[in-house]
Amino acid sequence: MKGFFCKITLALCFVIFVGSAARADEVTFSANAPMVVTAGESFRVEFSLNATPDDDSFEAPDFGAFDVLAGPAISQGHSIQIINGAMTKNVNYTITYVLLAQDAGNITIGPASIKVDKKRYKTQPLPIEISDKPSAGSARAPQGNSDSSDESIEEEAQGQIAKDDLLLRVHISKQSVFKGEPLLATFKLYRRVAIVGYEDIKFPSFNGFWTQDIDVSNAMWQRETLNGKVYESTVVKECLLYPQQAGTLVIEPATITAIAQVIVQSRRNIDPFFGGGHEVYNLRRKLQTPRVNITVKELPAGAPASFTGAVGKFSMDASLSADQLAANSAGTFTVKITGQGNLPFIQAPKLTLPASFEQYNVKTTESIQTATAGTSGYRQFEYPFIARAEGTYRIDSILFTYFNPDRREYVTLSSQSFPLQITPDANGGESYMVKGLSKEDVQMLGQDIRFIRLGKAHLQPMHEPFFLSGLYIGLLAAILVIFAGTYIALRKQIRDSQNAALIRGRRANKVAIQRFRIAKNYMEEHNQHAFYEEMLKALWGYMSDKFNIPVANLTKENVREELHKRGAAPEDTQLFSELITRCDEAQYSPVASARMSDVYRDGLELISRIESIIKR
Repeated sequence: MKGFFCKITLALCFVIFVGSAARADEVTFSANAPMVVTAGESFRVEFSLNATPDDDSFEAPDFGAFDVLAGPAISQGHSIQIINGAMTKNVNYTITYVLLAQDAGNITIGPASIKVDKKRYKTQPLPIEISDKPSAGSARAPQGNSDSSDESIEEEAQGQIAKDDLLLRVHISKQSVFKGEPLLATFKLYRRVAIVGYEDIKFPSFNGFWTQDIDVSNAMWQRETLNGKVYESTVVKECLLYPQQAGTLVIEPATITAIAQVIVQSRRNIDPFFGGGHEVYNLRRKLQTPRVNITVKELPAGAPASFTGAVGKFSMDASLSADQLAANSAGTFTVKITGQGNLPFIQAPKLTLPASFEQYNVKTTESIQTATAGTSGYRQFEYPFIARAEGTYRIDSILFTYFNPDRREYVTLSSQSFPLQITPDANGGESYMVKGLSKEDVQMLGQDIRFIRLGKAHLQPMHEPFFLSGLYIGLLAAILVIFAGTYIALRKQIRDSQNAALIRGRRANKVAIQRFRIAKNYMEEHNQHAFYEEMLKALWGYMSDKFNIPVANLTKENVREELHKRGAAPEDTQLFSELITRCDEAQYSPVASARMSDVYRDGLELISRIESIIKR
């Protein structure tokens, strides 16, 4: 009897564990049907569920103009797997209908719904295209003589893919934006035939924009209607674009070579009883997006002095670490800017502290998320300081201004002012207060006067041996210091001579100047082809040597990232891209010598500014 109860208990535990394991998986309810069917052809529509539904909870969809020939037919299956002690349970619950398409056109099957544990789930609407012709990719019967050549079979395979069966399109969220206002660019691939691979994928460099890529690694194929036809579409690239200059910016075409697969019935080795087999052909189609023009408007005039380029919608919060500090102790003033917009470009607002405070470098922390809706999160700025003189102070409010593109106006946020009491140093340290005056108010406190002895001094010379004398020890110490300094300098020189990247970086400016001199000679000779070629060598060579970028990885995007890491202004990054583009375009075009002088001057100024930023 005791063993019987133990078996019953184990069985109940097993059932409970299986049920909990089944419910632990996420419930999915989806619809599946052919994308293109022929008029007069019957086809199946299946609604699949990976759980056991509640009784009588399925609600059939609206099948539109389709005739229902059969259904619903329900099938279900259960499987349990135990691998390494881990048990999983799979449930397959399928509801099948057989439909008949009558006339050509597009018909959408509405969403079906079902309940699992009293929670309702719905499928997505399912568009289906009804065609007068057989769908592309299906095997076709042989035509003509069975001895026809392989070329004719391949031509037949090519004919199964229409010109618009594979498309690459770019969707832009906005055609007109303000400078600094982000827009979303989505590159989508549309197919009506099977795709087995891709080649030669090239996306535009987005000249004039600062870009942030959005992760599309989990993008799924979804059914979509485009230009009256039903496609399966997926996102191949998605990014936020931040225009850095006003005017008309161009998004160059993206190109992808898709490898489509079609099936053709074989004309060779036709068996009189079983008929012929099928041959599979992989066909390459080059797809390209159209060129897109974006109108970028300059920000309105009259921006306040506290505006530093923030565009979007933001809020600001300011706080002080304490309202009372001891003299010579540290405090922190914190500003947190939260919102949505060009957060990566937001700079620390200007903070003015009392003259007796020592302010240190601002510490920046951030949490930024990039999504299709835009860039959101916060940037936090911490201003550390040390209060040196006791007294009562007030930290003035700070101002932060941003441009709201929806309201088309500048919005200024102001923090509250903070009172701060500085008490005397508890450790007895000097607080720089003399008779009510702070250190900054005192110019000279006076000079000490020492007593002068009167009468005869009775001075006698003292003879001291040179060995172990003060002069001897001083000279010996100086020799040791000189020796140690020389040794360290030689070791550093040896290490630096072995560091190829460091040597390249140091001589980058010198090599660039030499190339600029050669380019100037060509400019004076009015040899524009040689001038622009030498300017390209100078600019690309400087960036490669300075940032240790291999020639194979030398692109505008890599250079923009390196300049951004080193604190270069967005204008300098944009100027580099413009110079490269102008040199590429003008190398073989009739450009006046005055333009060559502009390119030469801008190139010299850009290199000089980058050198000054990196040396800082």
